[in-house]
Amino acid sequence: QVQLAESGGGLVQPGGSLRLSCVASGNTDTIVTMNWFRQSPGKEREVVAGVVWANNITHYGASVQGRFTISRDNAKNTVYLQMNDLKPEDTATYYCGVRSITHDDYWGQGTEVTVWS
Repeated sequence: QVQLAESGGGLVQPGGSLRLSCVASGNTDTIVTMNWFRQSPGKEREVVAGVVWANNITHYGASVQGRFTISRDNAKNTVYLQMNDLKPEDTATYYCGVRSITHDDYWGQGTEVTVWS
């Protein structure tokens, strides 16, 4: 199994920045992809960004393209989400998720991001 722990959420004004972190532990050798999702009340969970662990290929949701950047630190088994130019519509609970080589999905507990002036 893989355990995930997110951090870095908070309250920020529009146009501001935050950096989220997700630390993976456990069977990290089984990680295929590591992704950030978000969900706000009344909405479906949305893919924000992801990275393929083997080759560092990244992808982004259309709504965050050009504003958010996903990166990783292999030595720390950590993925970061740098969020710039935040907008009120970015307000959500952000979750880190892992897809393993056995096709299992693991989730963190989520971290809250509120963009509010």
